[in-house]
Amino acid sequence: MTDVAHQEFAIITGLSGAGRRTAAHAMEDLGWFTVDNLPPVMLPGLAQTLLNDGVYKVAVVADVRSREQFEQLPAALAALEAAGGRVTTVFLEADDDIIVQRQESNRRPLPLQGGDRLIEGIARERRLLADIRATADIVVDTTRLSARQLVQRVANHFGDEATDKLKIALISFGFKNGVPVDADMVFDVRFLPNPYWIPELRPKSGLSKDVAQYVLKQQAAQRFQEHMVELLATVAPGYLNEGKRQVTVAIGCTGGKHRSTSMSEELSMRLREHGFPTTVLHRDLGKE
Repeated sequence: MTDVAHQEFAIITGLSGAGRRTAAHAMEDLGWFTVDNLPPVMLPGLAQTLLNDGVYKVAVVADVRSREQFEQLPAALAALEAAGGRVTTVFLEADDDIIVQRQESNRRPLPLQGGDRLIEGIARERRLLADIRATADIVVDTTRLSARQLVQRVANHFGDEATDKLKIALISFGFKNGVPVDADMVFDVRFLPNPYWIPELRPKSGLSKDVAQYVLKQQAAQRFQEHMVELLATVAPGYLNEGKRQVTVAIGCTGGKHRSTSMSEELSMRLREHGFPTTVLHRDLGKE
């Protein structure tokens, strides 16, 4: 195929029920030309046709409905990259019980389920997708994400931020709800005094001025913020040199309501002041 160096490709794949359609709709909203279930063998030809039409951002949803065609995906992506295309593979996954709940709610069988139980279909998909997951640029666990939060994550990755800076996605969370499995770095701020034990602060979140002041006035909190900015500024050039354009940093406290929320908001402000495109997602806020 001819040169497609000016094109950017997002390949959205992963488990059935993990949110591929939601992610695809988010890409459309961001202005990407989006194609669902395109046979991989047709991808290089489509890329050239779209390039001729002036389309430079292409998102393709790839699933396992046709096992033989899906197995051609790595070769198709290699052809795009060899022609100069910039390819980002996004793999969406979720825990088995969540996949079961989602599939049962829409009353649809899995592509590889056949006449077997739903859980067996999930296991087949995981096995077939293992190699793609291992080489994916971005892995997003949607187990605890709402559709709106998934859309936000997609926008964080593919929105029109500057590309010469490392994008930093901050996630506040509560350890009692589990650590975000797609985080590149995880930090525990439970060493800070907990506003939960202050009666007038307990019902408020870390987004409130009172809670933020209580958390951030601690000398340890200020030193933590300074060290975090220094750390991320140190690792950013290395990540970019390795082709990683975004790093996901998870900051956790007990429930994800007070300390991690305040710290994430403050850290995002400091990082933006240092020129880093930064987004914040409060995963567990409102779940307490």
